[in-house]
Amino acid sequence: MSKSGEKQDWWQRLRPKLLGFIIWSLARAVGLSLRLKVFNFDQVLQRAQEGRGAVLVTWHGRSFIPANVFKGKGFWAIISLSRDGEIQNHIFRRFGFRIIRGSTGRGGIRAALEAARRVAEGGILAFTPDGPRGPNRQVQPGALFIAQKAKCPIIPAGVAAYPCKLLPTWDRYMIPLPFARGVFIFGEPIDVPENISEEQFEQLRQEVEEAINTLEQQAEQMARAKRV
Repeated sequence: MSKSGEKQDWWQRLRPKLLGFIIWSLARAVGLSLRLKVFNFDQVLQRAQEGRGAVLVTWHGRSFIPANVFKGKGFWAIISLSRDGEIQNHIFRRFGFRIIRGSTGRGGIRAALEAARRVAEGGILAFTPDGPRGPNRQVQPGALFIAQKAKCPIIPAGVAAYPCKLLPTWDRYMIPLPFARGVFIFGEPIDVPENISEEQFEQLRQEVEEAINTLEQQAEQMARAKRV
């Protein structure tokens, strides 16, 4: 291999770690400055302590605050096998997540089955049901499939911060500004029965979608109303 090839290979190996560290450092700095209120998180922590699994869901574009709140809890996350996923892998590992690699494009079925096994064993899975590529704010079947196989509930959550910056990405990714007010609200568990029709499955999918949106609207109102 030529010297230029060796340098390129070295940079390809270093780049995800370096970018992951930089992004993680900035996320932690902003996260520590947040005036954050979290509601109904006790139910999640209790499930974790008792070894009762769950699938926590909120939108892909709102994962900044959850990453900080879940820091060091040992929750699971599914990270794609893409180049961007490799950067996210280093970021989320620094936040203390346990990682399953895979996505809808590559390794999806294997990742979903592994996630279901981990949840069935009592793990808590943090999941973005519209990720990793969208459509934005539309629940895909993956979250329900995992919860159904694991025989554990989905717990929807809504996230908001004010003031914040919405990036021009497909998911309108939200980054709170330093010292912003943040609100993170967990809703009631939603069970996914094992034997249900396609129509019932679709009704549950819509129920999860509506629950996330409703909780997010509540969080937005609270953050903007200076109740935090």
